[in-house]
Amino acid sequence: MAAFAEGVPCWADVLLSDLAAGRRFYGELFGWTFQEIATGYGTFTRALLGGKDVAGLVPKPDGRMPTVWNIYFAAQDAAATAVRIREAGGRVITPPVWIDEFCVMATAADPGGAVFGIWQAGSHTGFARRGTPGSYGWTEVHTRQPRAVDAFYRAVFGYEMTPSVPPSVPPSAPPSAPPSPPPPVEGAPADVVLWTPRGEAPDPRHAIGGRVVMGEEYPAVLPAHFLTYFVVADCDQSLRTAHRLGGRVLKTAEDTPYGRFAVLADNQGAAFAVIDTSTAG
Repeated sequence: MAAFAEGVPCWADVLLSDLAAGRRFYGELFGWTFQEIATGYGTFTRALLGGKDVAGLVPKPDGRMPTVWNIYFAAQDAAATAVRIREAGGRVITPPVWIDEFCVMATAADPGGAVFGIWQAGSHTGFARRGTPGSYGWTEVHTRQPRAVDAFYRAVFGYEMTPSVPPSVPPSAPPSAPPSPPPPVEGAPADVVLWTPRGEAPDPRHAIGGRVVMGEEYPAVLPAHFLTYFVVADCDQSLRTAHRLGGRVLKTAEDTPYGRFAVLADNQGAAFAVIDTSTAG
């Protein structure tokens, strides 16, 4: 039985050219240890925190592929989910395939072009630790096509969608709901919406992800994408550590109702965010 409900983010991995450099970077930044796993489709590296699975590091099979963090959504039936993706206007990039006994994986893109994975659990159910320092905390899709993308994720995963606070402010079990944003122009999508799974109350406390509209402040060459957040004990210290390890700060630290966060790139260029939820107001 899957450990995660349909459509809940259940795993993340990073595609890298140099796994040894990736282990050095993330090992010091997040305190991860690593274990190599061989499968019929090649090897990957398990990232562990306190002996529990928190992420994966995967070698790039082709140097032309992007260096990027990938997010995976839980699927009870990956083949059926792939059908819904196509019917909703998305694209299945790699069809569902069993990775030994671990899981069934597939890769897809939404109508705006953002790439994500689906994960039907086998012996590997996904994150064994999340929401604590050094582990996964949140994900959001950044897109220029909010209408089509909202309809897509509603059709594929059954998400309820609720307007939220300004872009790139991830909820993480906040103690109370944020202030209501100004009403949008009639008929226009909100700049940010929260996703809650089917059957859950559509509010920040039950949110599992979100959608952000890419406005003029985003470079025109930046494609639609998912941004994955990891929880840290100290946002500013994490930025200093990442810089020392060869990473870059893409968005400086900012305080939000849900904690202090920043966006980084690792020492090979993969973008991700860190957030200190202990500062949540």
